[in-house]
Parts: sequence; structure tokens; C-alpha cells
Amino acid sequence: MFLLKLITWPFKLIGSFWRWYKSCYKGKSWFSKIIIALFSFVVFCLFYAVAVQTNFLWLFGDSPSPMQIMKPKSSTTSEVYSADGKLLHKFYNENRTPVAYNEISQNFIDALIATEDERFYKHRGIDFIGLFAAAKDAAQGHPRGASTITQQLVKNMHKMRSKSAGLLGHIPGVRMLIMKSKEMIIASEIEMFNSKEEILTMYANTVDFGSNAYGIKTAARTYFNTTPAELKTEEAAVLVGLLKATYAYNPKTNPVKSKQRRNVVLDNMAKQGFISEAKAERLKQTEIVLKYQPETVNDGMALYFRSAVLNELDNLGLGLDPYTDGLKIHTTIDSRMQQYAEEEVRSHMRRLQADFNSNWGSDNPWVDDNNRPIRGFLEEKIKQTDTYKVLAARYPDNPEIIRQKLNEKHTVRLFSYDGKGYREAEMSSMDSLRYMLRFMHTGFLAIEPTTGDVKAYVGDVDFRTWQHDKVLSSHQPGSTFKLFVYSTAIKNGLTPNDRRKDEAIEIRGAGKGGGVWRPQNANGKFSGEQMPLRTAFARSVNSIAVKLGQEYGIPAVIATAHDMGIKSELQQIPSLPLGASDVTPFELVSAYTTVANYGTHVEPRCITRIENHEGQIVYEAKTNSHIALSEKEAFYMQALLAAGVKEGTSKSLQTYFGDLYSDNHVSVGGKTGTTNNHTDAWFVGVTPNLVAGAWVGGEYRQIHFRSGSLGQGSRAALPMVGSFFKRVFANRALAQRYSVVYHTPSGVDASLLRGEQAEQVDTIDSIAVDTLGYVSEIPPAVPAEDHFDDGGRSEHNQHGEKHKTEARPRNDEDLFN
Repeated sequence: MFLLKLITWPFKLIGSFWRWYKSCYKGKSWFSKIIIALFSFVVFCLFYAVAVQTNFLWLFGDSPSPMQIMKPKSSTTSEVYSADGKLLHKFYNENRTPVAYNEISQNFIDALIATEDERFYKHRGIDFIGLFAAAKDAAQGHPRGASTITQQLVKNMHKMRSKSAGLLGHIPGVRMLIMKSKEMIIASEIEMFNSKEEILTMYANTVDFGSNAYGIKTAARTYFNTTPAELKTEEAAVLVGLLKATYAYNPKTNPVKSKQRRNVVLDNMAKQGFISEAKAERLKQTEIVLKYQPETVNDGMALYFRSAVLNELDNLGLGLDPYTDGLKIHTTIDSRMQQYAEEEVRSHMRRLQADFNSNWGSDNPWVDDNNRPIRGFLEEKIKQTDTYKVLAARYPDNPEIIRQKLNEKHTVRLFSYDGKGYREAEMSSMDSLRYMLRFMHTGFLAIEPTTGDVKAYVGDVDFRTWQHDKVLSSHQPGSTFKLFVYSTAIKNGLTPNDRRKDEAIEIRGAGKGGGVWRPQNANGKFSGEQMPLRTAFARSVNSIAVKLGQEYGIPAVIATAHDMGIKSELQQIPSLPLGASDVTPFELVSAYTTVANYGTHVEPRCITRIENHEGQIVYEAKTNSHIALSEKEAFYMQALLAAGVKEGTSKSLQTYFGDLYSDNHVSVGGKTGTTNNHTDAWFVGVTPNLVAGAWVGGEYRQIHFRSGSLGQGSRAALPMVGSFFKRVFANRALAQRYSVVYHTPSGVDASLLRGEQAEQVDTIDSIAVDTLGYVSEIPPAVPAEDHFDDGGRSEHNQHGEKHKTEARPRNDEDLFN
């Protein structure tokens, strides 16, 4: 009974109100009735406005809050700047960069008002004269809009048409009425809180001009390569003409219609007295002169660097959205060094790709660890593509049709080192995948050791083609990982002149199936000599690295690696000293900076400062560092890295520094790394104030060079690092900062850094290739000739192309076990 009363109560209340309201008219004069009606209309409008704004009884849907109306916020482009003030790239959902009123040409303002709202300065958000005129025209069969600039601003800024119209919005024809009334109400409120200039500025900054150009600044640059302040009358007329329909009147795609619409705007400007009739006629005779340069997300420098910036921004936990908040993100990248890196990576990888193509000829380059073709490899990889997934969903029970579609030729755009960076061809999906999988890939990074600032960052050859960032992807580091093995030994009291014997060793229980593991040197030989650590590291002797790992313990090596900057989880296996556990180029290069910075690891950073859309600093970076090695220990490791350049696998790096190196104006060190079957090629170059490293490899581990003579770290990775250093040190401004030699900590013999005590050992080629070694279950020791049977030439002059071994696992839990 109570529930029934509760339901009927509102209807009884409305009935009582209606009876009372009718009684107000009884016995009244016609004049009083008019007054009551007008007053009732005003009260109804006020009640309706409040009801709409508060979504009374959920009838009208949500509306912007008073704060959103007073301080409206639109999606604004964030800009990313280099350390030397260059705009690198942008983040945006809508490509919009706001400008102030005094930065907008009066030509645009005049054209806008003359065409969109000629009584703009006379109304307060609603043009009642325009409404009556529009109603009259509609009655005569000529419907037109009557929205003011302020109402259009509401529609653009608050996206009213895409929001809910409440319960009443489900009634046919009522939704549009509610939307229009909302726009009028909010437009009136905007006029209450903002000046006419502020409204015009907000409108100019929010409106969509097509071609991914939001706001007047982006539009002026996109269509005419100019600024809003320098827009000419005829250019402003084109942009205002676009507002009626951005596609239909686009000057690039529909030049005839665009010109016609521009001339209408010019006539409106003359009619309203903004320009003379003569000027309007003269401008109408001219053609539209476009300088069309639409912006895309792929424009700018350091495109792969964006992922690192986004990762760091997310880790800061500031709650900022770079795609909407209009931030100015100041980064560590140096635009000059970034340019050098991008150009040298492209140049080197182009040459390397030519070598790779010649190396394989017409053969498919995906092979197993014995260089035998992998059957079904391409068919398996095609299943991972979007093309295959679409076809599989469309023809779930007909694999024959899928196969047929995948082999049908069609026009495709493919990456190419020639011409514009791409080529078009008639090719099937299978053939295009086969073409793309033949490319080699790279990741390049340069970091300042003392600050942790990332100065150059290249995530692969071409961002438009391959957007997966190789700097942040994991690969086996090969002998570059030996840095942590020798650092562990140094931490335990050894020096570069301490010796270990280069001899065959066996580790029982570490081989496959619990057998014996016998790691091999790259040339398959052991010198039997007591070798200084300096020389063993320089020439990347595997036997001694494994010995040191066993001597001081794999857990200690892992702890050292993590302390120096490696973040990846490392496998506790005997082959770890040879680089059997994956790391990323980002963390490896960062870890190498610890040695250059005298044992202090500074966490790498990409962002130095962030400003919000009002120019206020919301974040300023601080240095995050810890001591991983003592100065003495770091000094000894500097000596080992220097030995790699003086007499070891990194010797060719000398040529890129020239007189700077020979005259001892800069300290230089380096370490190469090459994994089994030349799958991963690495090089890290180290100077006191700048460390740079590169990884090179195929899209998959099964894609690599046939021979070590082409796929080794000193051939595939070192040249791009060396060329980068050469250009950096050729720049006088940069050379002043980076031409530095190490100082010698007190109590340490400086000759260790110069290598005066290092013994020359000639039993190993000075440009030996690094390998992960060989897993064997055969009890007897295996001589070199049983591993390599074709006499192929390499850095060891022994490392052949064909292996007689069984296929070796690369990334599984039983790696080298």
C-alpha cells in the first residue's frame, strides 16, 4: 500500500500544481494573463536550464560541470624536446597546439566572424535574430544552421553530440532538441565567464580543419607552412571555408570546391566591411597556393625514443597523459648526436644488408644451428600476421582458400634502402613476408656515464616499417657479458696482470641430459699459456671467462651484473659468463657506463624536465646513483676495456678516433660479442664521458649470416659505433665535452691502464670472434677440426660455416645443459 502511494504521489503533485496554475488565470484581464504567461515562460526556461544541467531525474543526460565550463580543457598535443632545444616529435590524439589571441591573424578572426557569426559581438551566446531568420528560412524550404561561434565551441570542446541525452533522448526527435538546448545553455554560461577574445581564441584552438590538423596553429602549418599570425586574407578564407565541411572543401583533395567556398568567405568579408569589394574581387581571381605538409605520428627525429620516454613517464607515476595534456617534455637526447646515430646506423645497415644478401643469394636465410633449412618456417610465421588472422576468421573451415589468398599477387609497399625508403611491387603476402624477413635489424644507444643521460637512441633501421624497439628487446649478449665476470674477479682482489691458464675444462652435470659441458674457444684451440686477465679479456678467451665464473661463483657474477645495471633476470647456469642469458641493449650499455664512471652506476634517464600546458614545471629529474665498484676496481676494468681496443677484438675501433687515440687525447675501450651461429652481434664502445653500443641480428634467431667473417660483432656492430664516435669527436663543440682521459686513482699503478705490463700472447688471433661455446655429451675432448670442416675464414681464420654438431638450444631453460 505504501509503495503504491509512493508511485502515485508525483502524479498527484503535478495534478495539484496544474489545477493551481489554471486558477491563476481565472477572472484576470487579458493584460494580466499575458504577464503571467511571460513570467511562467521565464520560470519554465530557468527550471528547464537547471534540470538540464543537473540531469534532473536522469532525463537529460550529463552536462559539463561549472568548473569545466569556466576552465575548459581540450586534448592538446605534447611536445618532446631535445637537450639542445630542438623539437623531436609529438604525442597527440588530436594534433593541436594552442596559441594566444595576439598570435592569430586578424584576417582569420574577420573571416570567421563574417562567415560563421556576423553578430558575434552583439549576442551573449545565443543569436535570437539568427534563430528567427533560420526558422523563417526553414519554413520556406531552405534550412540552415543558426549556431553561434560560442555554440560551435561548445560542440567542439565538450563533444555534446556524442554524449547521452538521458531518458528523454530515447524519444524520436527529442534527442536533437535536448542537444541544441544544452549547447545554448552552456554557450550562455561560457559567455558569462569569458571575454569575446577568449572565446575566439578557444574556438580557433579547438576546431578541426581536417588533414589531422586541430587548431589554427597546426592548420596554418599543414596547409600553408606558416604561422597563425602570418596568415594572409586569402589563406584565412580557405581555412574558414573548411569549417563547413573539412573533406568537401579540402584544398588538397577538392581544390575546385575549396576555391568556390573561399570566394564565398571573401564575399562575406566584403559584405561585413572587413575588406573592400575591390580586394575581394582581386583575391577571388587568384589560385590557392598550397604548401601542404600534413603531420603524422611518424614525423620528427628519434621516433623509437618515444617508447623510452613513455616508459619513463609512466614509471614516474605523475598521472600525466602525454596524448592530451599539452606537456612540454624536455629530454636528454642531443639532436646532433641523434642525427649522427640515425645516419650512421642507416648507412652501415645498408652495407651490411648487401653483404647479407650476397651471403645467402637466393637461398632462404632461416636455418637451424647446423645451417640446414627449416621446413615450414615461412608458413609458421605467416600465421602470426594480421592478414592471416583476418583470412582465418573469414574462412575458418577452408584452409585451401586461405592458402590461395595468401599466394595471390597484389600491390604492396615494402621497405627498401633505395630511393624514398620503400618500393611498390606486385607480390603475394607469402612473397612479401619472405622479402621482409631477409632484413637485418639493429638497436643503437649512447649514454653519458656521469649523468645517465641518453644522448642518442635508434631502435631499428626504419620506424615506419618496424615499430618494435630493438633497444628494449632482449638478446643473448655473447662475450659482452664477460665485463661482469671479470668485474667479479677484480672485486675479489685480482688485477689485470694476474694470470689464468687457457686450457680445456669440463663441467660435469652441466651438459645436455646431465652430461659434461666442455666450453670451447672461438678457434677451437687452447694455448696452454698462463695468460694475463688483461689479454684474456681483450681477446675474449672463453675458457678463462668460464673458469672465473666457476672460481667466484655464478651467483656472484649475477649479483655484480645487477649491481652494475642489468635488470633482466639471469639464469644461474655455467654458460652465463659466455652470455647465455638474455639482456636488452638499453641495460647492457647502461651497465658499461658504470666502469667509465669509476664504479658509480647512474640510472639512465630520458627526461630532464616536464612542463604542463601553462608552463609550470611539474617534474624535474634527479640523479639516481649507487656505487657498484670501487674506483680502483673500475680503473682495472677500464684497463681491460682499453686492452680490447689496443690488442684485442675491438682493435679496429682505433681507426675511428685517429690522432685523438694515438696522441692520447681520449681514453677508449670496447668489447665485442657474437653468439652461436652469429645470431647476435654486439659492440660496446667506452670513453670516460660517452658510452655507445649496438646490437645487430635478424628478426628471429634462426635468421643470421652463414659465416663469422660477416656476422661477428667487430664486423656487424662495431663500425656503426665507431662511425658515430668519429662524427661526435669531429664536432668541436661536442669534442670539448667528450675528449677526456681517465685519471688514475691514488695507490694504483697507472701502467695497468696503458698496458705496459701486459704480455703479448700470439697463440690467439688478435681479432678473435666471440662465441657462446659448445655443448657436448661426448666424453672425450673434441679438437677444433672435429667442429669445423670447411676451412672457412673468419676472425680466427678457423671458424667455418658448416657445423657437425647437433642443433644447440638458444633461449630455453635447458640452454647449454
